[in-house]
Amino acid sequence: MEELAQKLVSWIRKQVEDAGCKGLVLGLSGGIDSAVVAVLCKKALPQNTLGAILPCHSIVDDMADAKALAKQFDIETTTVVLDSIYDSLMAAIALPGTIDEKKQKLALANLKPRLRMTSLYYIANQLNYLVVGTSNKSELAVGYYTKYGDGGSDIIPMGTLVKGQVRELAAYLGIPQQIIDKPPSAGLWSGQTDEMEMGITYDQLDTYITCGEGDEGICKQIETMVKASAHKRKPAPIPPFDA
Repeated sequence: MEELAQKLVSWIRKQVEDAGCKGLVLGLSGGIDSAVVAVLCKKALPQNTLGAILPCHSIVDDMADAKALAKQFDIETTTVVLDSIYDSLMAAIALPGTIDEKKQKLALANLKPRLRMTSLYYIANQLNYLVVGTSNKSELAVGYYTKYGDGGSDIIPMGTLVKGQVRELAAYLGIPQQIIDKPPSAGLWSGQTDEMEMGITYDQLDTYITCGEGDEGICKQIETMVKASAHKRKPAPIPPFDA
């Protein structure tokens, strides 16, 4: 883990240098992924790492964990409360007629990470910083992120680490145990967890990604998720011919 952490810190620093930028900004959610990325960024650029706490009808305990982590590792933060913006946008784009409740719930939930992405890029543009993504390899593989939301970033340091490796790295870096042990959640609604929403555990997903193994039903489910989310991992298609 020490070698991995050092390699990631060096890689992050080089991305900033190559881009001609001055620093890094990331969303601090109070979860393990953003905690690990924040500490790595702090090690890479101690004076130019900014953690943005972006509550949007968020769980109070998550905000407290984010602030506690920032205090422990001396990470500068800024807080932008998005509640009223979310409410106003939701009201402004209400569609007429009957709406499928399940689809509406997902669409509304996806507004939150997209508002956060917009906020992060506004901050980054002003400071000449890179926006740092906090997704890991397990989430990227099955598309468990919001397109143009938390999937919108300049660099993704943990893009080659499955969830289990993130937990190991978190322990090495000294991330508080309560954050490591917290059930992974995107905080999209009360009681929501990653594993409940995906219908599989991260252990099952990690095993499939790293070894290609698992229960037949689980493997088929993961393969379906990978196929359905392929568009998220590719640039928007353009016609393969000249006009």
